[in-house]
Amino acid sequence: MIKIFIADDHAVVRHGLKQIISDETDMQVAGEAENAVEVLRFVRDETCDVIVLDITMPGGKSGLDLLPEIKALRPMIKILILSMHAEEQFAIRALKSGASGYITKQSAPTELVKAIRKVQSGGKYISQSIAEQLAFFVSDDAEKLAHERLSDREFQVIRMIGEGKTLREIADRLFISEKTVGTYRTRILEKMNMSRNAELIRYTVQNNLID
Repeated sequence: MIKIFIADDHAVVRHGLKQIISDETDMQVAGEAENAVEVLRFVRDETCDVIVLDITMPGGKSGLDLLPEIKALRPMIKILILSMHAEEQFAIRALKSGASGYITKQSAPTELVKAIRKVQSGGKYISQSIAEQLAFFVSDDAEKLAHERLSDREFQVIRMIGEGKTLREIADRLFISEKTVGTYRTRILEKMNMSRNAELIRYTVQNNLID
């Protein structure tokens, strides 16, 4: 029996995923969570085979933030990222951070079960729509968008700047100093060839980096 834990902040989405899984005789839902705190509590106290993890989670940490923490606590658990983002950069960062798969919410009704079976058996899974984008993503740096050259931490910071968070709010969320956040911001501006937060915010909106 494949035991699955569902983490998504929307009750309707969790219900839909549970309905899909309930039709499979060899799968069962081991639990569910609506925020990062509940996810970590489950991982510390319980176990399962696969976690279906929304990339956008409340509670101070995103799915990308939770990935390394979950893998550190339970390295054998397979993590399937569920996201409204079809952009390839999210999938690449998730897979590099320890995820075994990445599917969009739009594709979940048709791909969830197949994806769970694939990652549980030790494979990797990405949605077809993302696979097509990845085929074009493998190119020279000169052809990449500016944010694709950012480190994972810089990518986290630019997204939070795009959400309108202050340096203090970002520092509190990432558990680092405000001075360190300022350093990341300076590096981001240099790499992006920009000079103001307003430009970063506009960029994140135009490139669908925030919800």
